[in-house]
Amino acid sequence: MQDGTHTHTDENGQVIGHTHPHDHDPNDVTDYISAVNEYRKTFPNKQDVIEKTPDPAVREMILRMEQLGIDNAFDRFDQQQPQCNFGLAGICCRICHMGPCRITKKSPRGVCGANADLIVARNMLRAVTGGTAQHGMHAREVILSLKWAAEGKLKLPILGAEKLIATAQSFEIDTEGKSVEEVAIEFANVLLQDLSRAEADEYKTIKYCAPPERQKVWKELGILPISTYHEVFESMHNSGEATDGDWKNIMQQFLRTGLAFVFGTVVGTNLATDSLFGVGQRRKTMVNIGALKRGYVNIAVHGHMPTLVSEIVRLGHSEEFAQLAKEKGAKGIQFYGICCTGLSAMYRYDNVIPLCNPPGAELVLGTGAMDLWVADVQDIYPAIMDVANCFKTTVVTTNDSTRLPGAEHIAYDHEHSNIGETEEIARKILLRGIESYAARREIPVFIPPYEVEAELGFSVESVTKDLGGSFEPLAEAIRGGQIRGIVNLVGCTNPKVIYERAIVDVADILLKNNILLLTNGCASFPLLKLGFCNMDAVETKAGDSLKAFLRKYNMPPVWHVGECVDNTRSTGILANVAGLCGQNLTDMPFAQSSPEWANEKGVGASLAFRLLGLNSYHCVEPQTFGSENVTKFFKEDTRELLGGVMIVDTDPIALGNRIVSDFEEKRRALGWD
Repeated sequence: MQDGTHTHTDENGQVIGHTHPHDHDPNDVTDYISAVNEYRKTFPNKQDVIEKTPDPAVREMILRMEQLGIDNAFDRFDQQQPQCNFGLAGICCRICHMGPCRITKKSPRGVCGANADLIVARNMLRAVTGGTAQHGMHAREVILSLKWAAEGKLKLPILGAEKLIATAQSFEIDTEGKSVEEVAIEFANVLLQDLSRAEADEYKTIKYCAPPERQKVWKELGILPISTYHEVFESMHNSGEATDGDWKNIMQQFLRTGLAFVFGTVVGTNLATDSLFGVGQRRKTMVNIGALKRGYVNIAVHGHMPTLVSEIVRLGHSEEFAQLAKEKGAKGIQFYGICCTGLSAMYRYDNVIPLCNPPGAELVLGTGAMDLWVADVQDIYPAIMDVANCFKTTVVTTNDSTRLPGAEHIAYDHEHSNIGETEEIARKILLRGIESYAARREIPVFIPPYEVEAELGFSVESVTKDLGGSFEPLAEAIRGGQIRGIVNLVGCTNPKVIYERAIVDVADILLKNNILLLTNGCASFPLLKLGFCNMDAVETKAGDSLKAFLRKYNMPPVWHVGECVDNTRSTGILANVAGLCGQNLTDMPFAQSSPEWANEKGVGASLAFRLLGLNSYHCVEPQTFGSENVTKFFKEDTRELLGGVMIVDTDPIALGNRIVSDFEEKRRALGWD
């Protein structure tokens, strides 16, 4: 063209639109093509991962699987390149069957008339809704398990009675003269009401667990939820085809669903889990692939549902099953944790070794050392079956929500009508693991020799105890500048960045600058595996003033607080410190960082901290390039609404330094320096 107009094509050479110089159209994805392409350039390939991943065990297992001709998530990520521009920009709409529609200069609106702002907003709302439903199913099972245990339907003891009673009292539940079981039923019913009520009423978990200052903000914004189920229904409703045409109203529902995510599915799950299974305690364990043991019946527990896993681990530790394993020639039974089920079990039982987050599962299976893989729900890649089959590892699925072709299914049914058979189901699974061990004697095993000791089990209760009965020493250290701030370093891992590299790089920068770290869930695994969670790291990782504080209280520089729903423990620590400092959370040098976030739950997790008024920091961009308005909403506008924004920098070193500088600015605003 002769007028300076530029033609744009997709990866297949198809014309996707034209732009004129200096002509900006908010409906035009081609305005963001350059941004998408620049972002795409930051994606690593498999060779980059091999050369730069911080964990040598990961490097060796990727190379081992390459030699054996078995692909993994990093191979498949390479095979997906180049990923779709429209998907990366968030402007592909598949909500109805008139589409799919994609926004271009030629077609600035979908068939129904939706523009880029509306399509991007609807896609983000559906993402946080998906995460809310996923954590919500976790919440439902654990809360019902607490109730069923109290009613006698589930033959499990209530191990967290002290936490249960204290929490019930904080919810203004009368516990005087009542049995633990009676209190448990009443408390579980309150949590279930918040999860599932149909009519608007007081959301008790918000009332009793959220800072009053935040509740005032949320009420003024009109984003208090009716219930978690209701907001999931409403989100799918108003983001549907030809329903809500206002992107701003869609983002209003995004914030409301975020609150339902936080309090219905994270806080509620944490409180029920600690009440039923106990808070756990500080303990030490060996971690990483090198901790795999030869000669044992090796059983991995993978997923997020603790009820059945708790019984599997309990029975597996019994003398009865140890003897059954020995009769087949094994030394005993050894459990390993993959993702959050493993972390939950590890907190409450000895002899559960944490190994990896979801992308690492294929690498663990590739060692050939696993006899049984117990998969319940979430973050379970279908591809694990391909690797398991190569090594004759038996995979058992345990929940009606998760079926894997080729896996055996020994599970609760859809109605959980067999919840009373939990012990019998656990026995079948353990016996299947022992049988698998006996059938796999000739399978070659390759275990890279990398393991390290880690300390875990931090909670509001344990930290209070370790600090001498009060959070005042930590509050004073922050006020006085000995500790410059606290970051909750969490989230998924994502092949759009070097595997686990971003998490480690951010951690290194923050610790060197005397910022204390809390961690849980998937992002905690590289910190566990690479020595950040033990006392040696005090000397090698922490800045001088942080080091002095940690030495005094005999605590590592990264406090591991549990599984993904245990973000509640992190916010409990932050809220206690802020209260002692006489400040609102939003004014404190606190933040959340999920450098490698990936799944739908990650959308809600970072939003949770922004709803609390804290910034969230990331190395992975949200898929909002196609809408300047929605991108601005995430990265700028929520500062005025909530006090916290989303900050993205694909360079983890730069991201870590940004957190440091933002904390220093907050400290100056507080008059602390």
